[in-house]
Amino acid sequence: MSLLEAASEHDALERLHELGCTDGLPVVIPTAERVARMVLSTGYEPDLVLGVMGPLHGAATIEKVCAAAVMAGCLPDHIPVVVAAVQAVCQPEFDLTEMQATTHCTAPLMIVCGPARHACGGIASGFGAMGPGHRANASIGRALRLAMINIGGARPGSSDMALHGHPGKFTYCVAEDEENSPFPGLHTTFGYEADESAVIITGAEAPHSTFFTGDRDDPASVEALLDVIALVMANPGSNNVHLRNGAITVMMNPDHSEVIKRAGLSRQDVQAELASRATISVGTMRRISPTFYSQTLQDDAVDSNSEAADDDLIHILKDPNRILVLQAGGSGLYTMVMPSWCAGPHQNAIVHQGIDLDQACEIPGMNDLTS
Repeated sequence: MSLLEAASEHDALERLHELGCTDGLPVVIPTAERVARMVLSTGYEPDLVLGVMGPLHGAATIEKVCAAAVMAGCLPDHIPVVVAAVQAVCQPEFDLTEMQATTHCTAPLMIVCGPARHACGGIASGFGAMGPGHRANASIGRALRLAMINIGGARPGSSDMALHGHPGKFTYCVAEDEENSPFPGLHTTFGYEADESAVIITGAEAPHSTFFTGDRDDPASVEALLDVIALVMANPGSNNVHLRNGAITVMMNPDHSEVIKRAGLSRQDVQAELASRATISVGTMRRISPTFYSQTLQDDAVDSNSEAADDDLIHILKDPNRILVLQAGGSGLYTMVMPSWCAGPHQNAIVHQGIDLDQACEIPGMNDLTS
């Protein structure tokens, strides 16, 4: 890894901005000492390659990833999650090169599951978990983004072609509220044991607010809740409706999860119900997107010469397992739905990676890397 020189930290920061090495916000200067200390905290050799990050196809070595973590303001406690997140997005199934280059606003949504939520700096899962004020969430998500910029080579308007972007491209990290959730840990649905830790990542848009108020004691409430979530999922302007692939994340608040719990529904039940209810009419698709409507007929092996009625329904997701259902956030009126990009060779696959809490080592007296 090459080194830059500057007369002061102020000059160093300005130089990093000039080179396009930041996300536009001030960063902690990744001095050789700070990076070396962060590398030491991982327990790995600095030249260990975690993967290749497109579109530049840069090698994500431990040293380079630690430089990104330092710049993002991470503590040593955070680095196991950062390492796992980089490994996850470097999996071929994630299509990082295509995702970084698309005109869509997609960003990696990172969901931290298992004991790492608490062991790695207290990653927030309650009120405002996807907003400001949570150091671990902000720093970990930002470290992944800075790695995508400086190792993956994503630059707005040249290699990162998102037309608008969205704030999740600064940081997009949340923990699952597993203790209060009616569902088993999300990571267990991907084959991990409950006492293991993992990061689940999908390319996602910004959260879409889903308003629901109902009587949790009324058996009909669960029907209304599922219907309103499905309606937001089937937003006619979303890629999910037009491309009918990818994934959708449904982040339920505790009150809405309680409605699900009282109805006796499992996560798999919720996935199946939402997949069944998230539909768009043939007439609407004919009107707003005739090209994609014709493609839908081909994808479903339907005779394009046959006449479907305008009120016939098209399901927007083919696989209920590609609906991520979890609990996070504070109690109240809103569940969040995050649509996705749906494109790329692997059609916006969900990826995951175990978090190794045993590998990282504690550095005596090391509480902060900013000094």
